[in-house]
Amino acid sequence: MLTVQSDQYFMQQALKEAQCAYENGEVPVGAVIVCENRIIARAHNQTEQLTDVTAHAEILAITAASHYLGSKYLPTCTLYVTLEPCVMCVGALAWAQLGRLVYGASDDKRGFMLFGGKQLLHPKTKVEAGVLEKESMTLLKAFFRSKRL
Repeated sequence: MLTVQSDQYFMQQALKEAQCAYENGEVPVGAVIVCENRIIARAHNQTEQLTDVTAHAEILAITAASHYLGSKYLPTCTLYVTLEPCVMCVGALAWAQLGRLVYGASDDKRGFMLFGGKQLLHPKTKVEAGVLEKESMTLLKAFFRSKRL
């Protein structure tokens, strides 16, 4: 029997990815993509490791999910990401026709809500914000505090 997992469960999985990023010296953002209650893609920021400014957790997760499904469109999928996506990532999510976006912490400097909000996404994409926001923000603050030492 398949057990339906909660948004908190899947966001905890994204937080595990963010922790991997943190341990590798990357900005700690993690993402998982879920389809039919199953994680089909996991990713974390790898911009430093890959020397690629586009290697955000969301972009890497979209690529992995698309390969898994054999489709460039993700209308039945949910992306869980620990930080509000930037405009670049939201553009990719719009093109992928993502079904649902769930994010943890808001990004008051580069988040998509500052630059047009939900209208930047595909019209059918549902958005949920603030899931495990405190945990996501705590990891981000610890990372940037360590960089200032």
